[in-house]
Amino acid sequence: MNIQENIIEQNQTRRRYEFLQGMGDYYVQLDDCARARQCYEKAAVLEPDESAPYVGLGIIALKKELLDDARNAFRVACRLDSNSARAYCGLAVAAQQNNDYEEAFEMYLKCLELDTDNLTALLGLFQTSCRMGTFSKVIYFLRVYLDMHPDDTSVMFSLASLYIKEAQFEEAKDILLKLIEIQPENKDAVNLLEEIEHNLARLHKQKIST
Repeated sequence: MNIQENIIEQNQTRRRYEFLQGMGDYYVQLDDCARARQCYEKAAVLEPDESAPYVGLGIIALKKELLDDARNAFRVACRLDSNSARAYCGLAVAAQQNNDYEEAFEMYLKCLELDTDNLTALLGLFQTSCRMGTFSKVIYFLRVYLDMHPDDTSVMFSLASLYIKEAQFEEAKDILLKLIEIQPENKDAVNLLEEIEHNLARLHKQKIST
């Protein structure tokens, strides 16, 4: 086989791989895990150094609540691509579902270091941080996310809640005022703002009395 023929064959293999990988993702969206698995396994044979098929297999395993299979697939993906944010996120989700919050927290952080725009990892980090009582790192990533998506009210509310847990009431108030400006009908935000203002008033009285 000459060089030109080899290049043509490589291109054909790559196109076949991309087609199978895309079909696998499509079948996952349809919740057709059997066909998705077939596509991912064939894609992995065609391009054994690619991490994406193993991420797909991990997602299928998560859907079936096969946590060990999911972790194994995501770990293979991480070995093939140490910068795969999706693989780290998958490991985090599997750990969280297994109630291993320290592992989940670490994997969510790795994911967000690679992809600060990953909303699944952000919300997962928020949930695990509430379990563990560790908030400073998740506050940082929520702020980074809001810099890129300033109108995401769900993240704004989560950030305000964490500020309250850290007794940073002024910061929480500022976030909630922005949220209510976007969603004036948001009763949860309005109630939380009232709670913050009550706490601030109480702290102000304590300062005056001392």
